[in-house]
Amino acid sequence: MSDATDLLAEIEALESKLAEAKASITRRFIGQEQVVDLTLSALLCGGHALLIGLPGLGKTRLVDTLSTVMGLHGNRIQFTPDLMPADILGSEVLETDAEGRRSFRFVPGPIFCQLLMADEINRASPRTQSALLQAMQEHHITVAGETRVLGEPFHVLATQNPIEQEGTYPLPEAQLDRFLVQIDVAYPDRQTERDILLATTGVAEEEAHEVFTAEELIRAQTLLRRMPVGDSVVEAILDLVRAFRPDDETADERVKQTVAWGPGPRAAQALMLTVRARAMLQGRLAPSVEDVAAMARPVLSHRMALNFAARARGDSLAELIETTVARTTRIEAAA
Repeated sequence: MSDATDLLAEIEALESKLAEAKASITRRFIGQEQVVDLTLSALLCGGHALLIGLPGLGKTRLVDTLSTVMGLHGNRIQFTPDLMPADILGSEVLETDAEGRRSFRFVPGPIFCQLLMADEINRASPRTQSALLQAMQEHHITVAGETRVLGEPFHVLATQNPIEQEGTYPLPEAQLDRFLVQIDVAYPDRQTERDILLATTGVAEEEAHEVFTAEELIRAQTLLRRMPVGDSVVEAILDLVRAFRPDDETADERVKQTVAWGPGPRAAQALMLTVRARAMLQGRLAPSVEDVAAMARPVLSHRMALNFAARARGDSLAELIETTVARTTRIEAAA
């Protein structure tokens, strides 16, 4: 009983700090509450996030604010077609000391940080994109045959422009799967845009302040994994993920006819973590089936694809996810 009581007290204390963190973030990143929640969820789960939206919607501002509020050392890389893997990972340089002896010294690249912003990640070549794969999954890199461990925590928040595709290299499925969630950053509504105008065009702007430290974030990530999950939620996650696999017997005819490939076990793992994070951010002590429905689109939309015939008909992946979620969870999917 004491262990359960201690867990309850720790979760309640963390919920208070998360509320303070959200308030600090929204001083500089106005509105877009769902975007803030999903980004915080990715950090709480120890994962990475892909932010997709048009230029000027505040994606860079959000990541910069997060590094301040969460107490993380952040770096930013502007991805371009001529960017090389060494520009991200670092490289060895030959040095000569005062006595004429030569030796190699490793110069760390910008990936040696705690929060990496990969700006317009699809502008870099596949060779450079692949340099992130090992780091994102295993939290270490290999340079000149030597393994170098990255700092903890380590998170990648990548941005991508959904419209301008000329001169870009679409991310391969293996790398997309490394992102815990895909976050769509939309235009703000009229009132939010008015608030942005008033807050950002004056002499002074609101400043975010540090709420977490890196060590506190690591403890929060451990605590999240201790949050209990009911059998009904586990079954809902399994039902949902398997319902999108066209070769699974539980998939309906529409999925079998429109989906080229469905989400793998990593999608179920991501749902298991993100439903806990959503419950924690809303001040609840355990996730529900409603959380599964709400997190379905951010977790699944980049882990599956429509086949050629479905794309030719103009079918919508978002609409397919929404209807399938409603069928499998028996509740309305969250907007």
